Amino acid sequence: MSAPAVPLGFRDVLRIQSVRRLWAAQIVSVFGDFLAVFAVFSVVTFELHGTPTQVSMILVAFLAPFALVSPVAGVYVDKWNTKWTMIASDLIRAAFVLVLLFLRDLWAIYAVLFLLSTTSCFFVPAQTIAVRVLAPTAGLLAVNALMSQAMQGATIVSPGVAGLLVDRFGASSCFLFDSLSFLFSASMVATLTIQRQGAPPGPGRASVLRSFMEGMRFIFTHAEISFVMLSMATGMFAIRCFGGLLSVYVRDVLSSNSTAFGVLNSCVGIGMILGTFVLRRVSRATTPRFVVAYGLAGMGLTVLVTAVFGTLTSTGAGMLGLGFCAAMVMITTHFAPAGDAARTPGPGD
Repeated sequence: MSAPAVPLGFRDVLRIQSVRRLWAAQIVSVFGDFLAVFAVFSVVTFELHGTPTQVSMILVAFLAPFALVSPVAGVYVDKWNTKWTMIASDLIRAAFVLVLLFLRDLWAIYAVLFLLSTTSCFFVPAQTIAVRVLAPTAGLLAVNALMSQAMQGATIVSPGVAGLLVDRFGASSCFLFDSLSFLFSASMVATLTIQRQGAPPGPGRASVLRSFMEGMRFIFTHAEISFVMLSMATGMFAIRCFGGLLSVYVRDVLSSNSTAFGVLNSCVGIGMILGTFVLRRVSRATTPRFVVAYGLAGMGLTVLVTAVFGTLTSTGAGMLGLGFCAAMVMITTHFAPAGDAARTPGPGD
């Protein structure tokens, strides 16, 4: 019996040229995505003076495909050529972002964002397949962590950069960078050799529906799993609702501009990083349910503080606290095993 493979670290997997190129494509593309999304918020809020409903529709248009299209997209992507699916998705998204340069009609902007996210629904599962093919089994954890860190880094850096770019050069600069980031990603993917065995035939429609119903029944008949799922959904819903209206709050209450909007969004990302580090100590002193409860209560408190004081300083503190408490909810529900109410493992366990 062979001994289990020793897990590879970050340096080990980055020595693999194909993984390094895929990671570089991820960093540039994700950073560009965040720039474009915040640029759209800035245009609708500060240039078109959109109402709260009109600004909220940006998130609706951008996130709806991930709920409606993603479950179906994965079935088809598994049958398609992985490399060309990723390249085609990048090129299509580059074209859609360029269209945003010329749009100032709200419904047209919503439509382009919907199509942009729909295309991403096909890219994401293809990228997941590429990671499994290119990375050795012992390095999958490290590669996935690198991809996650690219996302977290973009969450922190890109909002502030986007705000500065919009103020100095206009929203078009963000759209141009995002389009170029997709072209860069496509060029990186084009250099990769992604060979995998043919996927088995996908399940039929009845089988997909049956599996979905069985999964939902399993979730809602197990109290611990229901708690995890509902807690994550509640936390994400709160973050998205507040984030979707933050630009309006900055404009109407703080009487500030897109730079302040970008910096405040960066504060949420910084708070989440701080919360992740602190969670290790907190998790050893209480149970998962209490950690999640404290996190949700803290999120409500930070939003209340932000609303009551209505200053730039208090809002910045509130955003840091919101990200900090959101990390308590998201990390705990992600790492806590179902049925284990005795302890909460930290992210490094």
